[in-house]
Amino acid sequence: MKNTTLVIMAAGLGTRYGEGKIKQLDPIGPNGEIIMDYSIFDAKAAGFNKVVFIIRKDIKAAFDEMIGNRISAQIDTDYVYQDTSDVPEKYAGVSRTKPWGTGHAVLACRGVVNEPFAVINADDVYGRQAFVKMHDFLVADHPADGRLHLAMPGFMAANTLSAVGTVTRGVCSADENAMLTDIVETYKIHRENGAEGKMVAAVSKESEELQTLSEDTHVSMNMWACPPEFIGKLGDGFEKFLAANSQSPDAEYLLPSFINELIHNGEADCKMFETTDKWFGVTNAVDKAAAQAAVKEHIAAGVYPEKLWG
Repeated sequence: MKNTTLVIMAAGLGTRYGEGKIKQLDPIGPNGEIIMDYSIFDAKAAGFNKVVFIIRKDIKAAFDEMIGNRISAQIDTDYVYQDTSDVPEKYAGVSRTKPWGTGHAVLACRGVVNEPFAVINADDVYGRQAFVKMHDFLVADHPADGRLHLAMPGFMAANTLSAVGTVTRGVCSADENAMLTDIVETYKIHRENGAEGKMVAAVSKESEELQTLSEDTHVSMNMWACPPEFIGKLGDGFEKFLAANSQSPDAEYLLPSFINELIHNGEADCKMFETTDKWFGVTNAVDKAAAQAAVKEHIAAGVYPEKLWG
């Protein structure tokens, strides 16, 4: 059986979660479990045998206390650190106060992740179905045709809404063979008149004009299955990104955008596996109560044991 690694992006600042709080480390389970506990539990059950956390060095002590020490007793565990100064030498003088984005985060795994891997957000629970499909894809044989072969779970947009506020998702298009053809970052997704309203979204962060979004539209939750060679491609892409954006304080090197570029250039393909699991997470501070309720429902349904790690 091939080794497979789960990479968890946990270096985000969590700016929407409240001053001084690290949302990824906020307990939501009955025994102090946090969001990542449930993702790791699902990943381990699906067959993943290693976890790599991408964090900031300044939260390492808090991270170990809240989850790192616990998880290292359950599965092989390693750390890498996302740092704004981790750039090619010619850009070493560029000043940056915020992370360079999810693509830069995964690039921090170079030299540590050398096997097929799945990457996820630290503040999302994806469901067992997605992890099983990503793991099965990673251990399967793929054509040696010079392209990178990737995969992602396609969630139903209606299953990924926040209880309060709006969310940003990558709206996906796929061909008749369920191969991803396009992914478009889409903003302010919510129900127009509360729980019973139609789903609407904006095409940019600045747009005030909302468009209707179909209930069964497939969206990305930033979960990707990748071969190890993908990390090298990320490095090449980051240099090109910096050449165009190094002086822009808000530019971000994002995984979905880079993967979309690879697909359009013919350098990669991406299988989209439909999943009917319902997402929950902590995008905003007010999501915590909904996440706690979702955990209780999953425990009652037998999806998770009450004490997750026994």
